[in-house]
Amino acid sequence: MPKLKEGTIIPTKEEDAIINAGIKADPDTYELTEAEFKQLRPVGRPKAEVTKDRITIRLSRDVTNFFRATGKGWQTRIDDALKEYIANH
Repeated sequence: MPKLKEGTIIPTKEEDAIINAGIKADPDTYELTEAEFKQLRPVGRPKAEVTKDRITIRLSRDVTNFFRATGKGWQTRIDDALKEYIANH
């Protein structure tokens, strides 16, 4: 079990039973069957095989304004520009 944050309250067995009874009484929810549970797939972006380093870098405002003006993905374009620099030097 993962380490819990300080102040986390874990319900007692009695409280858990009351919570589960409330869930069962709610017509808008139900427990998945084993077959339904096995059909579930992860949601979201898959973990990249090659990850990037998270750093802090100070760039001139002209550089950041230029790349930000190119829209979504501007940080990736800065990375591509630096890779091109490396390839040529």
